[in-house]
Amino acid sequence: QVQLVESGGGSVQAGGSLRLSCAASGRTFSTYAMGWFRQAPGKEREFVAGISWSGGSTYYADSVKGRFTISRDNAKKLVYLQMGSLKPEDTAVYYCAARNTRVGVPVAIHDYEYWGQGTQVTVSS
Repeated sequence: QVQLVESGGGSVQAGGSLRLSCAASGRTFSTYAMGWFRQAPGKEREFVAGISWSGGSTYYADSVKGRFTISRDNAKKLVYLQMGSLKPEDTAVYYCAARNTRVGVPVAIHDYEYWGQGTQVTVSS
């Protein structure tokens, strides 16, 4: 069982940066692949970035590639999403998710077992 709590959301102007954090509880965090998803009003939840259990592999949605960076600290049980060059279309609730797997980086919503409550990111123009 893993519990996830996101933090770091807020309001920022276009072009700015934010760093989201996801704190995990549970003894086996290091065996979990982690992902960030987002959901804008009236839209479906979408994949943003994912990282393998070891941190050795990462994967990004085309819309954030080159602007966002996902990383993890297994000793601290934390996952980060560094967001830069933010755009108004990045406005959404951002969710952290976990999947107990040592194979690859899951990208589909149904691949993930555990979810956080979300943190709001608002980017103004």
